[in-house]
Amino acid sequence: MKIKAPAAGAAKLPQAKNIRSPEFTPHGISAGRGSGPRPSALTAAQAKKRRQLTAVAVVVGLVAIAGATTFYVTRPGPEIKVTGALGTAPKVDIPKNLVPDNKFKVTEAITGSGPKLANGDIAYVKFAFYQWSKKGTGDKAKESTSKKLNSSYEQQGGQQVMPMTVGNTQVKGLDKGLAGHPAGSRLVLQLPPADGFGEQGSQMGLTNKDSVVFVVDILAAIPKNAEAKGTEKKLDDKNLPKVEPGQPGKGPKVTVPKADPPGKLEVRTLIEGSGPALAKGDNAIVQYVGKLWRDGKTFDESWSKGQPASFPIGTGGTVPGFDKGLTGAKVGSRVLLILPPKEGYGTKGNEQAGIKGTDTLVFVVDILGTVPK
Repeated sequence: MKIKAPAAGAAKLPQAKNIRSPEFTPHGISAGRGSGPRPSALTAAQAKKRRQLTAVAVVVGLVAIAGATTFYVTRPGPEIKVTGALGTAPKVDIPKNLVPDNKFKVTEAITGSGPKLANGDIAYVKFAFYQWSKKGTGDKAKESTSKKLNSSYEQQGGQQVMPMTVGNTQVKGLDKGLAGHPAGSRLVLQLPPADGFGEQGSQMGLTNKDSVVFVVDILAAIPKNAEAKGTEKKLDDKNLPKVEPGQPGKGPKVTVPKADPPGKLEVRTLIEGSGPALAKGDNAIVQYVGKLWRDGKTFDESWSKGQPASFPIGTGGTVPGFDKGLTGAKVGSRVLLILPPKEGYGTKGNEQAGIKGTDTLVFVVDILGTVPK
């Protein structure tokens, strides 16, 4: 059946699909109330206040949602946590859900205030290191395993301080990680296989796919070719050895006189440093040369060994004359020590070093620093 078009002037009824809800009210909904908007029971001021409160509530809600979203997006992921005081065995937590990503990373768990390390400098450190491996294969690995391999905090006989020459540690990642960081710092190094132990790692059970985590405490730093630095003190006694400056990094030139040696301990400050005085129990870092009075031959020295020596002062860890002669000397000083036999190796001497029981010993010592207790 065909529907005829409406006659001219007849009302056009809208189709139901074109009716918006404000334009359509079901039958009887406003019966008896009129067709206009319903009057509000609120005054104009109250209505305005309600609108303002509503707007504030909406804004607060949006801010809260945005804040929660921001926290979710930026919240920190798993990370290696290292706690404890510098110089003491650290507590290390390597989360299982933190997987090695083959990237080198170094962070300062503790930031020191000492001199920054450069290539060739000597760092006196305590350290621990851990095997860190993916649990699974390839990019699908979601977990890791870790195992402590070594720790100088737990060496037999107590904690051990180890000297490391920056740039020559034999571990690429250590050289990169130490450089530029100040003494007094605790470093956490994440080393990918390429920065680790290389072929030597197999001796510790490492594979070429294993990363390594190092925790390193830099207790002291000694610059390359460091020597005594301070106020020079003249020594004009012709019956005592003559000490002259040598080439950088080679130590001083010491000439023993053709005279009888003194019968007691002689201690002379040649250069007085401005650092703290050595006290009993301090671990002194020194460069030294030792000669025999009888023929002027060198029986021991540290300059050619590539790094200073370190030993405790005043505790019997070395010959008596060293303990007595260096106690009270300031860091930065150069000290001349003359040790009669009883202040050296005694009547037995030291055959391995060529020292007889009657030998007087001559030492020139540069005090470069101390390792914190």
